[in-house]
Amino acid sequence: MLRTQTHDNNCTTHRSHGKSHQSNVRSNLTKKAPITIPAAMVRGMLAGIEARGESVESYLQAAGIPMELLDHPGARVTADQYVLLFRLLIDRRRDECLGFLLRPLKPGSFALMAHSALGSRNVEQAIRRVARTFSLLRDDATLELRIEGDCAGMLLGFDEASVVHHVFLHELMLRVFWRLVAWLAGGRLPARHFDFAFAAPPHVDSYSQAFPARLEFGRAHTAIWFDSRWLQVAVRRDEDALRAFLAEAQANIIMPRRNDELTSSRVRDHLRRMQPGWPDLSAAAAALHMSTATLQRKLALEATSFQALKDELRRDIAIVRLNTSGVPLAELAQELGFTDSAAFQRAFKGWTGSAPGAYRQGKRTL
Repeated sequence: MLRTQTHDNNCTTHRSHGKSHQSNVRSNLTKKAPITIPAAMVRGMLAGIEARGESVESYLQAAGIPMELLDHPGARVTADQYVLLFRLLIDRRRDECLGFLLRPLKPGSFALMAHSALGSRNVEQAIRRVARTFSLLRDDATLELRIEGDCAGMLLGFDEASVVHHVFLHELMLRVFWRLVAWLAGGRLPARHFDFAFAAPPHVDSYSQAFPARLEFGRAHTAIWFDSRWLQVAVRRDEDALRAFLAEAQANIIMPRRNDELTSSRVRDHLRRMQPGWPDLSAAAAALHMSTATLQRKLALEATSFQALKDELRRDIAIVRLNTSGVPLAELAQELGFTDSAAFQRAFKGWTGSAPGAYRQGKRTL
């Protein structure tokens, strides 16, 4: 679907321990909290080729994901693993729809749809051009712009009954068109609500990041609805901007988008910056310039809590560290604010269904 870029992640080794510590502190001040992905979404991504009777083991192995991880309901993978799996499926199958549709959507199709929207007067014309191009590429799926008063929607349709039940196909295509149109609109397209043409899936809790608005399941179409005034926003993207967008599009499409304005995002980032200090609720509230009661109320409105955010962040950091380093479990436990290694191991098993040692061992057997 898009280009793959590699980045040099090598770090210069400092001779002075003090300088290294200062560097780590500065790194924490700018580093965003990591994101991990439920194993259920990995299984969903693979559902298209599994339905064709193909083995998924080679894809998982190449992405560094233990096969047995998918059997644990609470298991998660790193963002890098998830994006790599997405890229592998597209590159090896030569199919931007990952085997979900009856015939492949050839690589370059997304770029062609994006290119067709350049030069549009406004977002409405851009959506209509993208929908027209998509209709030329596919006769088994549709994108429709619908305007109902002050609300506009992009609706997906699938003609083949054999593909309609694949939840991930709906999730993927909705993100593809939403992210593209948001980029054309200047970088954002706030959703009023999302409709899904299926029942709420088991991993619905993860939808709050991927689809941050009201969710409606069991609808006639999968769709994103937004304020119709966005249709009149001018499109000011050119060829250079498109090249930059396509270079990062795979990761931007498949990964949940952060909303930095949410209180929960601010709390996660503050906890990440303070690691391994791990401030308590009152200290975090003070750092965010609000009372403890106000912080609790704002987090409740976002359907979360301070302790839940802290546990989720510790879980995500642990998964990333176990995947990317050989840090001893006792040291990792200390980094995450646990009193001892045993407490950390119990918590990790509660989060993921697997002990950290077994999780790391699964990685080593690949």
